[in-house]
Amino acid sequence: MASEQTTESSSLSRRPSILVADDEPRLLKTLADLLRSRGFEVSEAHGGRQACEQLHRQAFDLALLDLNMPELDGFQVMAETGRLQPDCGVIVVSGESSFSTVSRALRRGALDYIRKPFDPEELLATVEGVLGKQSLIRAHEMVQSRLEKSEALHRYIVNSSPDIVFMLDETGHICFINNKVESLLGYQPSELCGQHFRHILDDRDVARGTYALQGPNISADNPRVLEVRLKTRGSRKATRHFEITAFPVDPQTWPQTGKTQGGCTGQPARYYGIARDVTERKEAEAFINFQAYHDLLTRLPNRALFKDRLELAITHARRSQQKLAVMFLDLDRFKVVNDTLGHAMGDRLLQAVTHRLEKCLRRGDTLSRFGGDEFTLLLPSIHGHDDARNIARKLIHALKAPFQLGDHEVFVGVSIGISVFPEAGETMDLLIQNADIAMYHVKARGKDGYRFYSDSMSINTANRLSLERDLRLALERNELRVFYQPQVCSRSNRVVGLEALVRWQHPERGLLYPGDFLPLAEETRLVGKLSEQVIDQACRDVGRWISSGHSDLRLAVNLSPSQVEHPRFVETLMNRVAAHNFPADNLEIEITENVIMNDLEQISRKLKELAATGVRIAIDDFGTGYSSLNYLHRLPIHTLKVDQSFVKAIRSGEDGACIVNAIIAMAHGLKLEIVAEGVETDDQLAYLKSLGCHQVQGFFYGPARPAADITRLLAKDGLAFAYTG
Repeated sequence: MASEQTTESSSLSRRPSILVADDEPRLLKTLADLLRSRGFEVSEAHGGRQACEQLHRQAFDLALLDLNMPELDGFQVMAETGRLQPDCGVIVVSGESSFSTVSRALRRGALDYIRKPFDPEELLATVEGVLGKQSLIRAHEMVQSRLEKSEALHRYIVNSSPDIVFMLDETGHICFINNKVESLLGYQPSELCGQHFRHILDDRDVARGTYALQGPNISADNPRVLEVRLKTRGSRKATRHFEITAFPVDPQTWPQTGKTQGGCTGQPARYYGIARDVTERKEAEAFINFQAYHDLLTRLPNRALFKDRLELAITHARRSQQKLAVMFLDLDRFKVVNDTLGHAMGDRLLQAVTHRLEKCLRRGDTLSRFGGDEFTLLLPSIHGHDDARNIARKLIHALKAPFQLGDHEVFVGVSIGISVFPEAGETMDLLIQNADIAMYHVKARGKDGYRFYSDSMSINTANRLSLERDLRLALERNELRVFYQPQVCSRSNRVVGLEALVRWQHPERGLLYPGDFLPLAEETRLVGKLSEQVIDQACRDVGRWISSGHSDLRLAVNLSPSQVEHPRFVETLMNRVAAHNFPADNLEIEITENVIMNDLEQISRKLKELAATGVRIAIDDFGTGYSSLNYLHRLPIHTLKVDQSFVKAIRSGEDGACIVNAIIAMAHGLKLEIVAEGVETDDQLAYLKSLGCHQVQGFFYGPARPAADITRLLAKDGLAFAYTG
């Protein structure tokens, strides 16, 4: 006995021996010096092979291993340590931080995992903690053989356990519980002794916990293991998760008589068990589960969870013969904000948008972030299209007001496509796909609205993907062509301007017109690159003609809404113009009324900046949008372009020309130039001349022409146009 105590004392008093292995000499020395400063015996190994050699020569209490080492990596050294010195603990010190690597190291026997670069105090605390745990384990093993002779030592070990240790009598009352219950749940052991164990069970787990100990097949070889929630002292809501392992007490191995039978209750102990706190593990599992089914930025359900709920809703709707609606929402102008203000502001905007959208929903609706700036919305159990229509209008109205992002006030709209079960599809994928198709039809019509899916919207998806691929290649291969439609003075019949119009010389389909590919360019956000190529080519061509003697020749360029809405629109446009030395006074940009009215304040500022440089502003398709005298008076507008639909209404002796009369009279009153589009006949031209229309363009003078034809036209003396039929 004395010899055993001497050995134990010697083992506990000696300085722990630690092996440190790393392939970086400087880090190895730093780590070794740090450990020596705390009085540890340290051996250094440069790499895995040296570590294994030292394991063969010397016994260690602990090994600190890097994972990425040449010749033999940390996992191989861990395996060798386990074979040669199973009592030697292992702590991994590595720059690898992936979940799979950490999990693998812990499964292979590592007691802890420290990521580089490490905090010295944290590392020392971890080392001392692991050594302390190993010391407790060794002490536990040493006294195990004397447990029957020393009840006091037994209680010390039990109370030093990291887990709650308890004993229950036949009726389930606590007859012993260790001191760990105080630090984990806040109870004094004396408070719980004599209480039924359901006293600390969460109400939701009382029935399950009580039934668990009544099972007929519980034995020493088949203990009862279950996870329950235990209440902390003083609050019924504060609970922690525990994994409980309970064994029946075998009377043959522990004959309970006299003082040993039941602790504080005086009744024989029937069950012995431990309760391990697994709260952190449960919270980690809950977080991982949340991550799998939610978008962490907006906290909304993600695509996977949305599809699960939609599948269930379809099953219920089919069984109950009800309708449901799926909405596909795409934010308008979000990319402009994200590209200009940065992703952090873009994320804040998505969170703010989510907050507003959620206020419009009914209980039971599911709003999800489908990806990027796209959202999907499930409306179960609707009566018909009107229910979905009302929600769509609420969503659009909710996003009308500006969003304040720091010092920036930004505007976004939303385009919504709606598919209704069962007429728009009877499967999950079809409903989502058709809502997406309907949303793109909203985009094509000017954004910030909603549409229901109809069969007429069906598109050949494969053909669309093929065309998108070809369009991307066309931008790389310079397959786009710029044609020019002359703008002719109605009095002198001379060319005064050229409107640049894009064409696509497709290698297989021949010459394609804007209607064949511009909507797709808008959808795929390629319209910016497309417009850049058009402006570059037009500035080169028209700049050459201006330099050759036609100094007053004007270039008119159509711009897409997405370009004009971009915060850096003015800067980007003028940089491209300056790059070609194109005179700003000869440039006229054409925008629609709807673009102006979407954000009048911001567009007004941009147009004034452009006008200050000499660039002219024209309103295209005038008369088809808002036609507000207010904005015409406030903005630096130079030209109104009468839409061709009104020009076509001109017939000799008919009343259809009254709109054209009003527009031209208004332009004269505001001292604006007027250009009539779509002029095709002598009658139309004569009528427009009689009203004092300044300029005309259209098939009366022929279709838009390539640059070579314009060069020949401008070379003619007088620039006079003859009717081409």
